[in-house]
Parts: sequence; structure tokens; C-alpha cells
Amino acid sequence: MAILFDLDGVFYQADQSIAGAADVARWASDNAIPHLFLTNTTSKPRSSLVEKLARFDIVTSEAHIFTPPVAAVRWLRQHLAGKKIALFVPEKTRAEFAEFEIAQEDDQDVVAVIVGDMGSDWNFSTLNQAFRLLMCEPKPELIALGMTRYWRAEDGLRLDVAPFVIALSHAAEVEPLVMGKPALSFYKAAIDILGESAKQIVMVGDDIRGDVDGAQQAGLKAVLVRTGKFRKSDLEFGIQPDAILDSVVDFPTWYEKNVLADA
Repeated sequence: MAILFDLDGVFYQADQSIAGAADVARWASDNAIPHLFLTNTTSKPRSSLVEKLARFDIVTSEAHIFTPPVAAVRWLRQHLAGKKIALFVPEKTRAEFAEFEIAQEDDQDVVAVIVGDMGSDWNFSTLNQAFRLLMCEPKPELIALGMTRYWRAEDGLRLDVAPFVIALSHAAEVEPLVMGKPALSFYKAAIDILGESAKQIVMVGDDIRGDVDGAQQAGLKAVLVRTGKFRKSDLEFGIQPDAILDSVVDFPTWYEKNVLADA
């Protein structure tokens, strides 16, 4: 048995911890339940996420955090090792790709254009630069670090990476290779790391599409929590979570009753 935990909206929201969530992380560790923190966050490297979790009294390591950049690096090693890539990611996230040759602004000979959540760093010039690279021949891969549409920040909802990937995909007529939730390949990579069969894993998240539908498509059970980006209208999409909980705080009780009891 194993667990995949989303982070933002489940354990914290922006820079505020969700009450009692740290106890759930300790519960999983104390009971030696294999688990990963599976997040579409591309604005921070894993080292920063470890530090952020520590501020919320959650002790973990980079090995327990699986992000789109990590998945992208795994894929690049297998398919495009030793090639030059173009990064459109936050400055801090570039560290995850340190083993690869990174294109400079005027380079054209790249094999992959990697797009993450750059937030307010996006502008027309930067978006057009990515577009021009994708129009080169032979066409490079368009690698999307997730396809999350939006997220909830302190000042309200903000666009995430998907709208920019879709714009580039449409303009350059290239299909993106998605390395984050809800992509099946992303969930399969997490399953491989955990070393469990899909039916033995539960995903916990606040996103009805990325966390619940994505996980269920991969054969996992999926629990939706009413924190983070959750809205009542999420329940009108025809996606049926295996459980709906007020908070991740309620998860251990549900897990012990509905998963461990049936094991």
C-alpha cells in the first residue's frame, strides 16, 4: 500500500499551512507507509520545497518529492541525452536541469523546448522566443511541465502553465509531451518509483482533474479534499472521487478504514 500526496492546496496554501496537515505527513512516516509528494510545482526546485515543508513542521527529503522537472530529466536522459535544450522555467528551477547543455537566447539548434510556470515573468517577447524555437526544423519537442490551468495564490486565482503551453502548441502545430499531472506518463513514473501496483496506491489532492481524474485514469484510487482550489462546481464534471474529505487531516481515518481494513 502507498500514497501520493499533492502539496499546494493539501498541506499548505501559498505560504500558509493547512491546520493539522503536518500531523498527516508524520502519520505516514511513523507508520512506514511508502509515499511521495507529487506536485506540479515548477516554480521551485525540490530543495526549496523541502525547506518550505520544514517551515510547516513536515520533515522530508528530495527523494520523496516528485515534480515535473524531475520527470522531464528522467525522460531526457532516456531519449535526448547530451543534447541542447531550451528552458522556459523560473530561474531557481533551472538547477534541476544542470546536467544538460542549456541554450542561450540566440541559439536555434535545440532538441527540446521545456515550459514551466513562469508566472509574471511571462511576456510577449519570451513567449515569442519559445514559439520561434518550435518553428525550427527539425521541430524540437515541446515538453510541458504539467498542464495545470490555474492555482490559488494569496491574491486569488492565477494562471498556471497550461494556457501558455496550449498557445505554443496551437501556434507551432506541435503536440506537447506532458510531464506533470494529469498525464498518464507522470503517474506511471510515480508508480514505478513507489514500486507498488496502481491499485495499491491512493492519490490525495484538491484538483478534480489533475489529481482525481488523472490518478483514476492511471488505475489509482483518488481522494478529493475540500481545501485549496476545490470548488463545489468541481463535483458537476462527472468525475467521481473515491472519497471527498473536508481536509487531508481526515485522510488517516479514511485510509485505515477503507484501505488498510481491506488489505
